[in-house]
Formats: sequence, C-alpha cells, structure tokens
Amino acid sequence: MSRRLVLLANVAALGALGAFAVSAAHADDQLAEVDAVVVVARDRNAGLLEKQPNDTVFGLDKPLIETPRSASFVSDLTLQRYGIETIDGLTAVSPGTYTASFYGVPGALNIRGTLAENYFRGFKRIENRGTYSTPIGAADQIQIVRGPPTPIYGSGKVGGMLNFIPKSGKGEGGYLTEPEGELTATFGSYNRKNATAQIGLPANFGNVVGGVHVYGEVEDSHSYYRGIYPRRQTLQVSSDFDLGNGWSTALGGMVYRSKGDVQTAGWNRLTQDLIDSRTYVTGGDASLVDADGNGRLTPNEIGGALYLPYYGFPSTDAAHTLDTGVGATKLSPRTVYISASDFSKTATNTLYFDIARKLSPDSAIKLQLFYDDLENKRFVSYGYPARFDSKVWEARATYEFANRFLDDAVVARSFVGASYRSFKGRRRESYNSGLIALDRRDLSVGQTATDLIGSPFTDPSMTWENDNHTKWTQAGIFFTTDIKVGEKLNLMLGGRYDDYDVTSEDTGSLSFTTPGVQSDAKGKGTYTASVTYKAPFGLMPYVSYAKASALEMSQAGDVNPGLVADAGDAWLSDSDLAEAGVKFQWLKGALIGSLAGYRQNRTQLMGINGDPAGTRSKGVELEVRWLASQHFSFTFSGNTQRTTVKGPDTSFQYVPTYTAGVPGAQGYGGSYVVWSFASIRPGDYDYTLIPKSVVSLYGAYASDQHDWGKLYGTLGVTHVTKTSGTVPGAVVYPAYGVVNGSLAYEQGPYTATLNVDNLLDELYFTPVADTYANLAALPGKGREWRITLARRF
Repeated sequence: MSRRLVLLANVAALGALGAFAVSAAHADDQLAEVDAVVVVARDRNAGLLEKQPNDTVFGLDKPLIETPRSASFVSDLTLQRYGIETIDGLTAVSPGTYTASFYGVPGALNIRGTLAENYFRGFKRIENRGTYSTPIGAADQIQIVRGPPTPIYGSGKVGGMLNFIPKSGKGEGGYLTEPEGELTATFGSYNRKNATAQIGLPANFGNVVGGVHVYGEVEDSHSYYRGIYPRRQTLQVSSDFDLGNGWSTALGGMVYRSKGDVQTAGWNRLTQDLIDSRTYVTGGDASLVDADGNGRLTPNEIGGALYLPYYGFPSTDAAHTLDTGVGATKLSPRTVYISASDFSKTATNTLYFDIARKLSPDSAIKLQLFYDDLENKRFVSYGYPARFDSKVWEARATYEFANRFLDDAVVARSFVGASYRSFKGRRRESYNSGLIALDRRDLSVGQTATDLIGSPFTDPSMTWENDNHTKWTQAGIFFTTDIKVGEKLNLMLGGRYDDYDVTSEDTGSLSFTTPGVQSDAKGKGTYTASVTYKAPFGLMPYVSYAKASALEMSQAGDVNPGLVADAGDAWLSDSDLAEAGVKFQWLKGALIGSLAGYRQNRTQLMGINGDPAGTRSKGVELEVRWLASQHFSFTFSGNTQRTTVKGPDTSFQYVPTYTAGVPGAQGYGGSYVVWSFASIRPGDYDYTLIPKSVVSLYGAYASDQHDWGKLYGTLGVTHVTKTSGTVPGAVVYPAYGVVNGSLAYEQGPYTATLNVDNLLDELYFTPVADTYANLAALPGKGREWRITLARRF
C-alpha cells in the first residue's frame, strides 16, 4: 500500500489535475493576493477564493498573508474539485483538522486535537457535535481559523472555528448585473441521488442597487453503510443592497431539514484481530427474553441489577456471557451498528440581518442581528434516545474607525462594539438506567428483540432520565486595533469583557447531576495580541498570544446544572494559545506557504456526565500552494501534533472487556464502566483518538479552452498515522492513506464531473469520540463514485 501511495503522490506532484491553477506569467488576468491558506485569485479553473482582504480572523479587513494567525479558506468550486462533501473532508485542504467519528455524523471539526465551534457569517451557531451533518453545499466559502475567534465574534475556546459564508447576491465585481443560476443533478454508487438549483438576480429599485440569491438542495440517497439512508433538504436565501448615502443592508437565512443522519457506533466487540483481519466474534445472550413479544426489551425484562454494568470488574456471570452461536466470522466494513428502529430527525432555522452606514472613508457603523434554532429527535437502538430543542439570538453593534499619526507613519484601524446573546434550550436524554450494552448485539446477525432497548418515543412508561432546562445570557463589549508602523511592522491588539448569567435545572427521572435550580453569574475578560514583520525575501514572521473564556456547553448548547453549582465556576472555562510562525510568498506570488507552531491549553467535556477535562496540545503545521503554471498547481497541508488530557479525568466511561480482564465472549453480553476514568488512567494521558500526523498532497490540472470544450482534474492522497483507544493496551488502528480524484468536462454552460473517493478501496478505521471511544470504531467508506451534471445559465 505504501508504495502505491508514494507513486500516486508523485504523480499528483508531477502533473495531475487542478484546483488552484494560476499562471505567474498571467498575473494581470488571474493572480491577486495569496497566502499560505488562501489563494486570493480570479481562477475560474478551480474556483479560488476571494480577491479582497477578509475580516474573518480579526474582524478587520486584512490580507491573510499579513494576518498573524493560521487559517484556511475553501471555495464552493474547490470543494467540488476535491470531492469534499462533508466537513470531515476538509482535512485534505486544511492542516490539523482530522476529526474522530462522532457516531458517523460529521457535525463539527476537530481542530488541533479538540472540537471546534461552528459559525454562520461570524455568529456562533448552536452546538452540533454529531446531531446532524453540517451542510456545506450552500456555502460560497468555508473558512477555518485555528485559534480563538476574533473578539467581535464573541467568547470562544482557542481550539478553532469553522465559519460558513453563504452564497450571496454579489458577484466578483460587486452586485449582480444580470441573472445567473445553475441546476445540478448527482447520481452515484449506493443509489446516490442529489439535486440542487440556485439563482442570483439583480435587484435594483431607483437608487437602491443590490442582488438576491436563492439556493435549494434535495438529497435522497442510500449509503455505503447498509441501513443508513440520508434524506436532507436545504433552502437558503440571501440578499445584499446598497441603499445610497452610505447605507447598506444584508438579510437572509437558511432552513435545513434532515431525516437521515442516523448515528452509528460502527463496529463493536473490538479486538486487534477484528481490525487487522476483520475476524468478528459472534454469539448471543440467550438468558435475555422479550417476554411481552413487542420486539424490544423493557427494564423489567432485563432483570434490573443482574444486567447493570459492572463497576468492580468481577470475572463474569451469566448476564454477561454469550451462550449461543459463539464463533467467528469475517465482517464487511459496510455492516455497522444500525437497525430499522434507529432514526434522527433534525430541523434548523438560521436568520440574519445587517444594516450599516459608511460615515467616512475611514469610519462606519453596523448593527447585526442573528437567530438560530435546533430541534432534533433521535434514537440509537442500543438504548440511547434524545430530544433537543434550542434557540439562540444575538444582537451586535460595531463602530469602525481609523487614526493616523506622524504623517501616516503610524496608522491604526480599529473597532469598538457591544453584543448581547440569549439562549434557551432543553436537552432530554436517557441511558436506560445503565442497561446499555454496546457489545450485546451480534453485527453479523443484526438487530434482535433482546439487544434493542425501548425509549420514551415508543413506550410511554419510560421517562427521560436527563431533562435539562437551561437559560443563559451574555452581554459583552469588545475592541480590536490594527496598528501599522511604517511598511514593515504590524501590531494587533484585541479584547472583550462579558457578563454571563446562567440558570439550569435537570428535572429528569434519573438525573446524575446536582438537583434543583442552579444559577450563577460572572464577568470574564479575554484578549489577544499579535505582531508580524515583513522581512526580506518574501518572509513574514509572526507571533501571537491569546487568552479566552467560554461557556461549557453540552450537545444542545445547554449547561449542566452540576457545573453551574460547582464552587470553582466549572461552567466557565479558560483557555490560552501561543503561536509563532512564518508566512512566505515567492516566485512573484506563485509559491506561497505558511509554517506555524503552537501550544494551547483548553478544556473539553468528557464522558456521559460531561465533566470538563483539561487538555494541552502542541504541534507544527505546514501549508503550501504552488501555482506552477496556467495548467498545473499543487497543494500540500500537513501537521504533527500531540494532545494530552490533563489528569485527573473524572468522567464516567464505558471500558472494553479486556480492560476488566474478561475474555470477550464472557463479557459481551453486558458492559463494564468506571465512575472515574482516573481509576485506570490516574494521571495525564495522550489523547490517541487523534493521529500524530496527517499529510495531504494534491495535484491539479486545467486544460486550455478548445472548440470541443475544456478538461479539469484533481488527484490527491491523504495519509493518516495510527490512532488507538485511550485505555491501557487499547486496540490500535493502523496508519492509512486515502486517494481521491476527479475529472470534469466543460462545454459552454454544461459541465459533467466525475468524483471517485477512496480510489484504491483502502480499508481503514476512525476511532469513535465520546463515551464509547474504547468500545467502537467506524470502518472508513470504501470506493465511492458520483457523477454531477450541471447547467449554468
């Protein structure tokens, strides 16, 4: 396998295929500003990003090549050329973004070893770790920032953020001047079916000039994994208007519906032999009986304490032993933990409104409003039902201005502002009194009545064990200033101060947190400081430091009452980042790159009880873009990192049978847990669910325009080093490489694109994040293909 990957990497590096191809010799037509993560160019061959400076990283317009922070931006066409359909695929274009499986649902990125946060036009969305697949088809651009959010965006942890920029009513040169649109139809392996339609219209009313963009997407597909059928619908509307006299406005929103983002743990009954040779231990537990014949187990049928998880690790008993059909078989990677009873239904609604006025060439005011809600109902057949209902709204006012000193030798561009954010949410979950036993089901047989546990959705007698009601508000003031000294030195300073007010109560029938209404309030400050210097030879070294604070939120955006009741204010965490690097641009801007090293400290919620555990991450990231010619280009992103969980990790965790010293067939009928993970990992430990290194190399090609049309293509490989569980002696998932490619043919307004993912049909595994990290792993998807037919007008 390694020789094939090296060969393909060399092929990619020597001449295949193209997403960022721009000729240095044709700079007047195609090349504008570039940096190590963003190629700012007018490249219609591959949809390279924007020409103008961007305000995502620090809140002030600034070319990213001059921005003292690591960031990666990806356009919609680049997503298509690279075959990126979910946020997990962003590993190919952004270093440090490998994400462990959150039950097979790509909801949030893992950046620099810990979970990042999702934003929409600079506003934080409700938490989405694995509730639904974050839609990216409606994006004009995906922006990945490694580090804390800018102070204008609110408080947040330093790990990183993903910012979604919707398609808009603006074109390359400003507002649309004529209608434009596109229709696409996609079909492919495993009954893949997807269709999109979008249209952009100029909207001029007297002195008012603007544009409106509408995007719709429908998907009704099967999946590589048997039994999972994603069905999703997206509708997005955005509009931008110049109202005259310096006034402008923007408003729009996105509606998303999904019924197919069913969670799966992947493979259970983990052994090293299963990972290495697909040899799976079969068998069932005949001591369990569905007495009432309703096709599932209820707590009274399980027998109470006999089947509860073991805490003291006895050798075994009848309740934990497989006693029928015990043997071995080969398991297909398409066969995962799923049943016809599993479901997940999600509805989100996102709205935004901006009104701004340019007061002078150096000053402006802006008022922004944002709203986001989430409703999700889900059931996972090993016995985990959940229902989330959350809403958040935010108002933000900003004043931007500039100051000039010493005959413009020193220029400071700054903004000050205030924001208010209000959240109300309810998180209902059940863990069936600890009766969940992930290893009980024999995947080679599939669902049976004695490994399916009921839920409040199907059995009125079963209640929600956790029912957390949370309200919180956050009122803050913020500032950022960008000080340019001469032509070489640049200093950026920013900060904010927030007042938090939190009230939370869990009224569940078996809540494992502090009872009663818990309230607390506190103020907290955050700040960031960075400096960059334009050195000779196209080098721009920089250093950056940030200290941040953020709420410790659960899956529905709520806050655990136990954290609110904690005397140490565990509901409000601290984090810090130190980063140093150098950005470079050579060959007249045709070769650009960034090398960064970082050290960060932050928390992450762990286990069923959601205890915050401290983490420490260190790493180095390299990203390079080489615009070799008008036809060829190459991209590289790679990192090496180490994330450590700071002990003691007191989270409640399920552990595998071998940790309890029990042979698999004698323990797979039940489960084993530890009240505190520190009992088996007493000190710091490596967070081995994240690989130490991920490297992606892609090559790109675009032909000349001919009478018969034009060809595009991409070929790339992503190599991931080994991962493993976190218990002592954990199962190890070997290193692997995945090759992806695409070929597109364009003739006039028509385009046909073929994408092939995992071209060599490599078998690999992604560890499961969260509670069952040591009990399950998700087999990677095998070879998949799809053809997209598009018509522009």
